[in-house]
Amino acid sequence: MAEFPLRLTATDADAGQRLDVYLVSHVPDISRARAQQLIAAGEVRVNGAAAKASQRLRGSETVELLSEPKAPPLKASPEDILLDVVYEDDDLAIINKPAGMMVHAGAGRAEAGHQGTLVNALLHRFGSLSGLSGELRPGIVHRLDKDTSGLIVVAKNDVAHRKLAEQFSRRTVKKKYLALVHGWIKADKGNIETTIARDQVRRTRMTTRGSGGRYAVSHYKVLRRMASPYGKFTFVEVTIETGRTHQIRVHMASLGHPVVGDTLYGAPRELPAKNAKSMSLPRNFLHAAAIELLHPSTATPLAFSRPLPLELLEFMERLERG
Repeated sequence: MAEFPLRLTATDADAGQRLDVYLVSHVPDISRARAQQLIAAGEVRVNGAAAKASQRLRGSETVELLSEPKAPPLKASPEDILLDVVYEDDDLAIINKPAGMMVHAGAGRAEAGHQGTLVNALLHRFGSLSGLSGELRPGIVHRLDKDTSGLIVVAKNDVAHRKLAEQFSRRTVKKKYLALVHGWIKADKGNIETTIARDQVRRTRMTTRGSGGRYAVSHYKVLRRMASPYGKFTFVEVTIETGRTHQIRVHMASLGHPVVGDTLYGAPRELPAKNAKSMSLPRNFLHAAAIELLHPSTATPLAFSRPLPLELLEFMERLERG
């Protein structure tokens, strides 16, 4: 085990390299974000002096790391938050997550940001959950975006978690979503097969146009085409074979039909109308409506569904009324 302060000596091969990049390549268990955090806190010295992450090495410096490279884990704590529990037994639970609730906090967030999440609510409700995803994400087998509502699977123990994760990995879990998108989709049904990668310019976005992305498959079926005072919309059912970050949102936007309310991928914030008051939706019109899987202990088929939440049903009615 390394002792701190950790002293390294840059070589000619390191000349021209940024300090934060150098640390990532020479120190085990350190991310670039963590390296930048430690540098900004004065926990990294170059030839005994404070430095910047962007500093270029010449190739002969002594680099000292004063603190542990891995940030201490932030533990989620129980919170008394109401949950819509669709199903539960000793191995798993199915939760109908509301829009606006994060599944879990991110490791880079401040302590105050580790509140109000699904994980906080789960710990209060169930007490003990699977630990395979770490102290910040107990029980979490897969995710839903903050502004997406619907069904999510939670593992109560490690054995169940492994078997559930294997089903997701093998793509045997069937997930169905309902979405309202801008414009009229021409085809009644279709498949979208692309790679999805992190947008190199806007890091909060994903894109189908980047290099080095991960393969993603979505299938859509038109349920209804709507003409309203606010424009044309298509109500669609989407099933996904893969579970990439923002997959449905990215795929629908790639067709030129962004999900209503999804300003990150091109949907307008306001829906104006000539003879009606403008409308807006403070969330994405995307709902995880159904899921099918095998029970991790008995292999019994399980199927659950939940209809659109009231706020989305009312939004559709207002669209049509104008």
